[in-house]
Amino acid sequence: MEEFEHIPKFQKFLEHHYYAELLEKVRKGEKFLVIDFAIFSEFDPEMAESLLEEPEDMLKVSELTVGQFDLQGDAKNFKIRFRNLPLSQKIMIRNIRSTHIGKLLWMDGIVRQKSDVRPQVTLSRFECPSCGTVIEVPQLDSKFKEPTRCGCGRKGKFHLVGKELVDAQSITLEEAPEDLEGGEQPKRIKILLKNDLVSPISEKRTNPGTKIAVVGQIKETPIVLKTGGQSTRFDIFIDANSVEAVQEEFIEIDINDKEIQEIKNLSQDPRVYAMIINSMAPSIYGHESIKEALACQLMGGLRKIRDDGLMTRGDIHILLIGDPGSGKSQLLKRITNVAPKARYVSGKGASGAGLTAAVVKDEFLQGYSLEAGALVLANRGICMIDELDKMSKEDRSAMHEALEQQTVSISKANIQATLRAETTVLAAANPKFGRFDPYGNIADQIDLPSTLINRFDLIFPIKDLPDQEKDEMMAKFILNLHQNPNMEEPEIPTRLLRKYIAYAKQNIKPQLTEGAMEEIKDYYLRMRASGSKEGAVRSIPISPRQLEGLIRLSEATARLRLSDKVMKKDAKRAVKLLDYCLRQIAFDEETGTIDIDRIATGIPATQRTKIVGIKEIIAELEKELGNRIPIDDIVRLAADRGIDESDVDNAIEKLKRSGDVFEPKRGFISRI
Repeated sequence: MEEFEHIPKFQKFLEHHYYAELLEKVRKGEKFLVIDFAIFSEFDPEMAESLLEEPEDMLKVSELTVGQFDLQGDAKNFKIRFRNLPLSQKIMIRNIRSTHIGKLLWMDGIVRQKSDVRPQVTLSRFECPSCGTVIEVPQLDSKFKEPTRCGCGRKGKFHLVGKELVDAQSITLEEAPEDLEGGEQPKRIKILLKNDLVSPISEKRTNPGTKIAVVGQIKETPIVLKTGGQSTRFDIFIDANSVEAVQEEFIEIDINDKEIQEIKNLSQDPRVYAMIINSMAPSIYGHESIKEALACQLMGGLRKIRDDGLMTRGDIHILLIGDPGSGKSQLLKRITNVAPKARYVSGKGASGAGLTAAVVKDEFLQGYSLEAGALVLANRGICMIDELDKMSKEDRSAMHEALEQQTVSISKANIQATLRAETTVLAAANPKFGRFDPYGNIADQIDLPSTLINRFDLIFPIKDLPDQEKDEMMAKFILNLHQNPNMEEPEIPTRLLRKYIAYAKQNIKPQLTEGAMEEIKDYYLRMRASGSKEGAVRSIPISPRQLEGLIRLSEATARLRLSDKVMKKDAKRAVKLLDYCLRQIAFDEETGTIDIDRIATGIPATQRTKIVGIKEIIAELEKELGNRIPIDDIVRLAADRGIDESDVDNAIEKLKRSGDVFEPKRGFISRI
């Protein structure tokens, strides 16, 4: 065979370039060697061409070559894997045709589904009962083959005496959204992974949501009809030769020594904090506080797992609520470029299952399998949710668990699973009536359930109010940007900024100092004490949830400086950011204090006091007048206690909705 002529050449190539690495692999007990195709084609272009055209034969040659070496360990079933194939061999899943079958190609995409690891037969041995000859049958197809006849003339009824198994797993690869044009639907293909490609180390690389590049041969598999016959149509799959992760988490980004030096020099710059904030979204005018919050969000706080098993999240969730055209979506899109593992979804096109996880019928394994949604796919990354207010109420409620507990629990069909969703969420929404009413209360104009709002650490209202000086500056900025698109270059290049954040997340684990703890404690106690006392109910300016948010923000601020200690100045910055948000959204005009209940429960303390007062009046009148109480009497008594008629109507309406009272007859109410 012509292929066997290649063995000496391949042996020479391995001796020249990979001998030391090969010995190291055998010593460690690893059964694979990754070869750079560029080095291989430079050594022997003819052999490289044969590999691309007839990979089956050439990969067999490579395995036989390794067997020629006098290796100490077990060199049997040693696999050679190729990476860095030329761009001419790259193909999109949608462009695969019958001419590509049997060729070695590469493609990239996102892992959507992943099956369990199962053993697969590669070789079976049969014994002939007549003459005792052992016949070896390689199992290359999906259908199990038996020998048809023996040399002694016997046909059929052979005994299976042994078989060789390898671990196999199938994954579904889907085209990445950025590679598609217009309204194209992403196409999918099954990929078969065998041997070391399903080892625990490479398992992480092929988790759903990861972007990977796969080198492999395209093979066909027969489709069996319901009648039992074989269809004229064939299905295709990819027999993977090597798999590499393309899109990594912050934790996995490689940073070389030169870049580490660059990062450390940058962190010593006294202006580093301002430089990072200015580099967040240089093409968007203003919004300094939001940019500062986004920088903190990318850094994140520390995730803490205590001995009792309880977990405190380190991710900082941010909600932007603003008028149309105020640059919310632009901010979101910019962050997708800075964060390595980012997902962008829009409210109208997102469902609860699409955000968390869906149970789908699995054709490949028969039965049901889980398909991860956006929040799970962005695990250890960031998920942008635009148009949050346009999502339906049921779909929004699916996010509650993912935001606070950072898991997604599924209990559907025969699947009970808990998926990890350690995801930072950056959401944007419009106010209740599309635009903020400058004279109304901001909290009343946020049309989102209080349970969801409560899970966001920072909420920024973005108002677009006419202001001649500001408008002139913005118009000038936008016009200059259109005249010269590259005018606003970030102070820190995006590549370096990504590496800076990755380095901080990998290496910096800041601890709270006494000074920072004092600063946070003072602010918390000062705010708690500032709540005004309204009758029986006291307003709550800040809750323990905000206290945890302050700690996360302080840690993120320290990380921005690459500091291992959270200093007093970091805590001050965090307090300033949170105070800015609270004053914008939780300010109660009636009392002039901050009341967190305005946003957390939807009912401010002043209103709750009035409801309590009305309940007392109803109880008193019930003793005097019996079960049916005229509303006019309630209004009269309430006026004596300083409660307006409109407040009485509101309170009664709320009590009706909560099921405390009902209206048996017009103008009368009764307690339930």
